[in-house]
Amino acid sequence: MRASRMLSILTTLQARGQITAPELAEACEVSVRTIYRDIDALATSGVPVYADRGAEGGYRLLDGYRVRLNGLSQSEAGALFLAGLPGPAAALGLDAAMIAAQNKLMAALPENLREDAGRMQERFHLDAPGWFGEAEQPKHLRTIAGAALRGTLIKIRYQSWRAEKQRRVAPLGLVLKGGSWYLAGQVDGSVRTYRVARVLDCTALDDRFDRPADFDLAAYWQAATLRLEAEMHPNVAVVRLSPLGVKLLDALSQPYVRTRTQIEETTDADGWRIARIPTGKTSWHAAAELLRLGSEAEVLEPADLREKMAELVQAMAARYRASSSHDAKRAACKA
Repeated sequence: MRASRMLSILTTLQARGQITAPELAEACEVSVRTIYRDIDALATSGVPVYADRGAEGGYRLLDGYRVRLNGLSQSEAGALFLAGLPGPAAALGLDAAMIAAQNKLMAALPENLREDAGRMQERFHLDAPGWFGEAEQPKHLRTIAGAALRGTLIKIRYQSWRAEKQRRVAPLGLVLKGGSWYLAGQVDGSVRTYRVARVLDCTALDDRFDRPADFDLAAYWQAATLRLEAEMHPNVAVVRLSPLGVKLLDALSQPYVRTRTQIEETTDADGWRIARIPTGKTSWHAAAELLRLGSEAEVLEPADLREKMAELVQAMAARYRASSSHDAKRAACKA
């Protein structure tokens, strides 16, 4: 266990350049005192690890020192190859670089791990888009990715759902979600989300920008996603559900709705239960979502949503009755 932890310390030092003892302790899930002992043991064994004192200090390796990869475990070696996803890398223009890096990694691995690493590639595949969807191929993705890596501004012409806009954006990061690419970009001091497929034109500028030191792409995306889902489901409907309706709701609802739906444990004489379900901004959107449950659900509140459900169902019934009558007349004429 200690050997694995010390290798982790070495690789972290090599990757980060400099890191503090509390940061290492958090990463390794041990105490700071344990990190001090491990650092002393590494130094005693001849590893050139040094401590820079002061508020900006931390541990670092001697410039030019590199850690060999022969300390990788079987699962760690396989995980590195599983991380090399060809689709996203190709979309960013990094497919050739990824292949070259994997070849170098394969050559550096001990012989007994090479077969396991190759097997990981053969037996696992990521298909990012959802069912019946296609991965987008945004025209300007590579330009935006290049600017994000260089830390330079871009000028974009963007088609939002409201209007066409032009912006100078600091590209902080890119996210692949359900086959679509999204840009987290800073504009006028605030970070906003842009769907890359809606970028009509993009010009890479030479102007550099200062990336916010506290910006965390993963944390931003998680918060932005939660905020968007909450904005799309600001209301709550009280709905009576049959046993089948409960199952349909669980199968058909979005994860945000499913995890925030409250269903009473008690049932009525017919075995139906009362649920409080997050719904869309308007009664039309809410009704469209709940109509998927068919006759296995009855909206109790709010009143305007119940009225909208009745209105839509009546309109659908009238349309189908008219269609059936028309088909019957046409069949009679042919006879």
